[in-house]
Amino acid sequence: MKFSFYTLGCKVNQYETQAMQQMLLSHGHTLGEFDEPCDGYIVNSCTVTAVSDKKTRNAIRRAQKLNPNAAVGVCGCYAQSAPEEVRALGVDVMVGTADREAFVLQMEQAAQDKASHAHWEKVEPSGLPRAFEQLPAGGLAARTRALLKIEDGCNSFCTYCIIPYARGRVRSMPLEAAVEETKRLAREGYREIVINGIEISSWGWEWKDGSRLPQLLLAVCEAAPDVRIRLGSLEPRTIDEEFCTMLSGCKNLCPQFHLSLQSGSDTVLKRMNRKYDTARYLESVRLLHEFFPNCAVTTDLIVGFPGETEQEFSDSLSFMQTCSLAAVHVFPYSRRKGTPAASMPEQIERSEKERRAALAGEVAATLHTAFLTQQLGTEHDVLFEQTEKGYFTGHTMNYVKVYCAAKNLRNEIRRVRVTALFEDGVLAELI
Repeated sequence: MKFSFYTLGCKVNQYETQAMQQMLLSHGHTLGEFDEPCDGYIVNSCTVTAVSDKKTRNAIRRAQKLNPNAAVGVCGCYAQSAPEEVRALGVDVMVGTADREAFVLQMEQAAQDKASHAHWEKVEPSGLPRAFEQLPAGGLAARTRALLKIEDGCNSFCTYCIIPYARGRVRSMPLEAAVEETKRLAREGYREIVINGIEISSWGWEWKDGSRLPQLLLAVCEAAPDVRIRLGSLEPRTIDEEFCTMLSGCKNLCPQFHLSLQSGSDTVLKRMNRKYDTARYLESVRLLHEFFPNCAVTTDLIVGFPGETEQEFSDSLSFMQTCSLAAVHVFPYSRRKGTPAASMPEQIERSEKERRAALAGEVAATLHTAFLTQQLGTEHDVLFEQTEKGYFTGHTMNYVKVYCAAKNLRNEIRRVRVTALFEDGVLAELI
């Protein structure tokens, strides 16, 4: 049978999609595109924003129209947080943010016997204790980069965020398992592994034995010294002198650090229930640049949070520039039912949030151009991945996109010299 996937959201969702794809392939099935006739369609949902919810609903309806006789299944955060909305759309199989293996088995059964009109769902309350669900993931054929999920859940409960309610509390992959998965992926030929999770800075916290993220990263880097190790999003307080001292000697750790900011105003950060202020964030940035020369520090920014004044918004723009960030992903605040921020006074109009997002985007573009300009004349090792716009493209260790006029370099790491800015990255020549 043929199955296709529509994946929304973060790298954790991408990881879990790859795991389910591998399960289906191992059972003898094939994978197709979401816009072609298939026996089963799987929507891996996200609920970070209202837009994500809408995209999930649209994907479900599209699959049902593409082949009314196919099985349609939904999993992920939207299914976990709003199962009644997903159920109302008439899906055949539904699961929340756990039990992916059972979900795949049920999808196989539903696709095989659609005529029976059997319905299966399993959405357990996210507040119940959960064990870490280790999935057979990593990557698929023809990929140069693999994903390794080391953690799930979040204990932070920022006032705007629905994810702790959808994903549950922190649970971690054992260090030994992470090391073995890293070695396996290296043997399979992957040249880069992206460490991801819902909140990877919280890895090991539930064990209360002193296990912390730097220990795991050190072990993973040592397990595959010829493979690049790239990190997902980090909580700013993770970055201290001990973190930097322990990891600065890891030559295969990519010097790209995504530190979630969300606001450059201390008063907004407090209303968001973020656990740091701008001074602590700036100290993290300073330490990273001190210990990891020419590193890229990237971030997320939410604009239009309830009660955000023009001065608070202006403070955010100024702070972005103070930090000399390499890239900033800007998001208008999205009101999420069930979160404390949803009931806060002074909700900001959509048009005003979009205006602020546009202004922040302009600052972000200027910062990104400045960072790329700093790379002119420098030399880098690039992991080449695919062709694009007549060039072979790949990324440096600090995640600059490189365009190079060369023949097939897929999955090769080659030394280049940056010569010019180009499109969303830089032009470079092989050395």
